[in-house]
Amino acid sequence: MTAPIMPGADPLSVEGGPNGVLVLHGFTGNPGSMRGIAEAMVEAGFTVEMPLLPGHGTSVEDMVDTGWDDWLAAAEAAYQRLAGRCEKVVIVGLSMGGALTAWLGSVHPEVAGLVCINALVEEPEGMREIMEAIAAEGTELIDGIGADIADPDSTESAYPQTPVRPLLTLFKAGEELRGRLDRISCPVLIVTSVDDHVVAPTNSDTLAEQVTGPVERLYCRRSYHVVTLDYDRAEVIAASVDFARKVTA
Repeated sequence: MTAPIMPGADPLSVEGGPNGVLVLHGFTGNPGSMRGIAEAMVEAGFTVEMPLLPGHGTSVEDMVDTGWDDWLAAAEAAYQRLAGRCEKVVIVGLSMGGALTAWLGSVHPEVAGLVCINALVEEPEGMREIMEAIAAEGTELIDGIGADIADPDSTESAYPQTPVRPLLTLFKAGEELRGRLDRISCPVLIVTSVDDHVVAPTNSDTLAEQVTGPVERLYCRRSYHVVTLDYDRAEVIAASVDFARKVTA
């Protein structure tokens, strides 16, 4: 790391009851965006792991040489830490964290349930070609995509810039992920902001249509992409905790 961890971006690991919850943050974000959910899970008696994914939560320069494989490896390691000491595990993720959540669900049929919050499962049309052209010019950073929040009194400490090459690895992984969604057979709670300026709500529709497990949906109409910090955050947190309790009962 070239910089210290940002205030509020620290990972979280709390020993609780016999069942565990893995909490995953989004692209260029950090655990601060998911801390409300993680702490509510702790309060509900779960053992909780919320890692700081490689390259995140410090300086954007730390992220430029990371990619999907790094983030997935960190998420898998955190899952294994939970699975090794918990009877059942639920995975919760926002945006890219939602993509990681879905991927882990496609690999581990033993997972008790998934909560995918504004999950990215398909890239915006034409965006990869634009990013590839920018990368070919040698540009490493573009304007950021974080902090999409309707509530003016709430902020996200995401990076102010987006690293181009890591974003391209996320797009490539999304293409592979779509072919794996039918392997997800556990219950899935899909949370969707109907006014999302980062991940189109149709991503949630694709996820709901292709997984083979039972699906529950929660639509948030007052919030933007980072719904976990927005007007509907209390409803999202409560629904996530209720879902985790139900699927681990």
